[in-house]
Amino acid sequence: MNRRGLAGWFLLAPAFLWLAAFFVVPFAVMALYSVWRREGTQLVREASLANYEAFLSKSYFLDALFNSLEITAVTVVLSVLFAYPLAYILAFLVPRRWQRLGLVLAILPFWTSYLVRSYSWLLVLSENGVISQTLVTLGLLSETMSFANSNGATILGFVHFFTMLLALTIYANLVQISPNYRRAAEDLGASRLQSFIHVVLPLSLPGVMIGAFITFVLAIGDYITPQILGGNRELVMPQAILLQVQRRADFPMASAMSLVLMLVVSAVFLASARWLKMDRV
Repeated sequence: MNRRGLAGWFLLAPAFLWLAAFFVVPFAVMALYSVWRREGTQLVREASLANYEAFLSKSYFLDALFNSLEITAVTVVLSVLFAYPLAYILAFLVPRRWQRLGLVLAILPFWTSYLVRSYSWLLVLSENGVISQTLVTLGLLSETMSFANSNGATILGFVHFFTMLLALTIYANLVQISPNYRRAAEDLGASRLQSFIHVVLPLSLPGVMIGAFITFVLAIGDYITPQILGGNRELVMPQAILLQVQRRADFPMASAMSLVLMLVVSAVFLASARWLKMDRV
């Protein structure tokens, strides 16, 4: 190996060591724990699939998984529907000299703590919050009521955060689309709507899918927002996993559930892998 090759490996070594120490080794330990089991207060170090069988046989574990998938799917769809028009306006309708200001305004929500945003929505959705008081004032409700501690509240908190994240991802893809493509479509007789449907939308799908996948990963693994806004009425997978650790100290079961969640994310990644790339257009 020449000196350039050695220098390359030397520069890559810190990244490989970091990946090994904080991903490969913890993942291997978690995989090992998942095939052990807990009996009483004892950890039985014998390989078995008992934890996975328990997960598939107990309805409350499956309910937590399906609840996570439902909340995440709705969050992704709504975030895309809100984010795409915003990204389109920033990319094509806002003058270039004002686009930087628009991007700054779009990322303003990221300047606030994620925890603070969740508690802020809890105050807004509470029984004495702005929404409840406004509906009572308008005569739409006879008495105040809480809109928190529900899946709808969790989805609202997610969409508020991920819409901006998706908008930035889609915007980065839209600005790469050459305006000559749209001009060519219009020269051939296409209307603006036809130009969007047949030119802009297909070329922007990679950015949409990348943003949607990032949203899926972050939402399905999030614990804070479902805990604050959703309460404990309908658990999601991160909440169910933490309960196994905190209340039962059942680390093998928690490890198995974590691996199941990773398999779900991996399956979604494989299903959308063909879109998860940004080709230059």
